Amino acid sequence: MANNTKQISTMLTVREVSRLLHVHSNTLRRWSDQGIIKAYRIGPRGDRRFRPEDIAVLLLEESKGFPLATRGLETSDKPQDSLERYVMSR
Repeated sequence: MANNTKQISTMLTVREVSRLLHVHSNTLRRWSDQGIIKAYRIGPRGDRRFRPEDIAVLLLEESKGFPLATRGLETSDKPQDSLERYVMSR
C-alpha cells in the first residue's frame, strides 16, 4: 500500500502537465480522451494523473506534429531536462 501511495505522489496533475506543455487543461483532457497521452484515473472522482515518463516521451515526439509548445525554455534546455527539474522541485 505504501509503495502504491508513493507511485501516485510522483504522478503529475492536469494543472502541472498543462503548465509544462503550455496548453490549456481542457486540451490536455481532450488529448487524454483521444489516447494521445496516457492518463491514469485515481480516487472516487476519477481524477487524471500523468506519469512523468509519459510526458517526457510526448515532448520528444516531434514527428507527430502535435502543437506542444516548448517556448519559454532556454535554448540550451532539452525538454526532458526541464521536466526532470520540475519533478525534482516538487
